Amino acid sequence: MKTQEKGAIATKVDRAIAQTSIEQYAEENRSVDAKNFYFRALSDATETILRYAFFLADLKKTHSKRQYKQILSQYGFSGEEKKYLKVAAAFEKFSPDNLAPIEPATIFLLAQNSNKYQLVLDQLLDLAEISQPAVRELIKKHRTPKQPKPQKPSIWRRTKNGARYCQIPPIHEVDERTGTTLQKMMDEEGLLPQQIVAEAIALRLAYQQGRIKFVEEAAN
Repeated sequence: MKTQEKGAIATKVDRAIAQTSIEQYAEENRSVDAKNFYFRALSDATETILRYAFFLADLKKTHSKRQYKQILSQYGFSGEEKKYLKVAAAFEKFSPDNLAPIEPATIFLLAQNSNKYQLVLDQLLDLAEISQPAVRELIKKHRTPKQPKPQKPSIWRRTKNGARYCQIPPIHEVDERTGTTLQKMMDEEGLLPQQIVAEAIALRLAYQQGRIKFVEEAAN
């Protein structure tokens, strides 16, 4: 084999070994370095959002309305600035680096609902160290539990085909009067319970409408 060929093969082998070593190193350090990188990147993102929000708020104060709109239009941000101005207004008492531990979505949540979460924003000022868990806990405590709305009773059900039908809920009575009476009528008259219930409801409706009246038997 020629010396040049041996050299070319050796070079390819060395590159392959080097590539393998690099990949192995990256894999071994991915669990630590990558996590640190992404968490730092998230903090940087929050800080950048806040600095941009404060920049916009200052820009609006120091420029005429026309100039301000022209600048936004120039950079293609017309109509996008409102949510950032809310961020600036909500966190005007804070420094961007103080709020860096909070993830961006939480920043926007508090800013978009600043009236609702004003107490949370005030309590943030009292924290010795701001962190995402601490902010999440404040939000959790501030939220009032929703009172379950009483459900309106309904006797309507639907079949798989979408047809509606009426289903009377179970009737619980100590003396079981309704159940025993209904069963007796079924046995003696050979009627279905649905027929008896329909007749009973028709009679009650007629009574409500004044078409029939109860007549008490005269005392002997």
